[in-house]
Amino acid sequence: MNNILITGCGGMLGEALYNTLKSKEELNIIATDIDLNEEWLKYLDVRKLSDCEKYINGKIDIVFHLAALTDLEYCEKNIENSWMTNALGTENIGMLCNKYNIPMVYISTAGIFDGKQDIYNDFDEPNPLSIYARSKYYGEKYVKYTVKKHYIFRAGWMMGGNKDKKFVKKILKQIDDGKTTINVVDDKLGTPTYTYDFVKNMFCILEKEYYGLYNMVCDGDCSRYDIAKEIIDFLKLNVRINKVDSDYFKVEYFAPRPYSEKLINLKLKERKINKMRDWKTCLHENLNKLK
Repeated sequence: MNNILITGCGGMLGEALYNTLKSKEELNIIATDIDLNEEWLKYLDVRKLSDCEKYINGKIDIVFHLAALTDLEYCEKNIENSWMTNALGTENIGMLCNKYNIPMVYISTAGIFDGKQDIYNDFDEPNPLSIYARSKYYGEKYVKYTVKKHYIFRAGWMMGGNKDKKFVKKILKQIDDGKTTINVVDDKLGTPTYTYDFVKNMFCILEKEYYGLYNMVCDGDCSRYDIAKEIIDFLKLNVRINKVDSDYFKVEYFAPRPYSEKLINLKLKERKINKMRDWKTCLHENLNKLK
């Protein structure tokens, strides 16, 4: 697989994937995004089938489809664009992968579950609550049932790298802004997912050609409060964390979110290919890199 196309490579997972691959001289990496925030990115709008085919034209060996709108509130406000990007964009890439008989890697999310269970394995039935989750689950189903050669990887609460716009980076920004008290919810549970471990585990599965769907999250689970406390403790900061429930942020974060997004890597563990480390170990490594 020397000729690699990556969609949505301008985000945090794309950063980890590109950094992992760029040193391999034998690879021809075509990294694309709609937001050209790096000089090595080329423009691709996955909503446009003809534009996708300019890249997927028989010369590509595999497609990593990372392109997606992941801001839950944006998706609730921009429903049509959310479906166009997360669902139609996935269809466009999937159809072309079938046309040229190449594997497709699709990134799904723990957010497709409704949170009525405490923990979810690879075989549990999703029930998405938000527009974001519904559009991502549509993409997952399309790839699973339509794309002949596919890998589907479900991530949890993603963290890692400089392009992180998620929870860890938001906590660090409040610290950088001089906040001495931070309000954090303790009524949402999940499993963090370190981008660099995620990429490493993806390639372990690709090398074996174990096609299919996988939960792929760090070992261990936690609340948002647990993550914030681990950050403060690791950095040895004099910052107070105030526990609040989700209603405290209901104006800013109004999109529906499940109580629990906790995943377990059942298939990875049973097949002895689980490379995901404990979330605290990964968080510490990430914080050291950011320092």
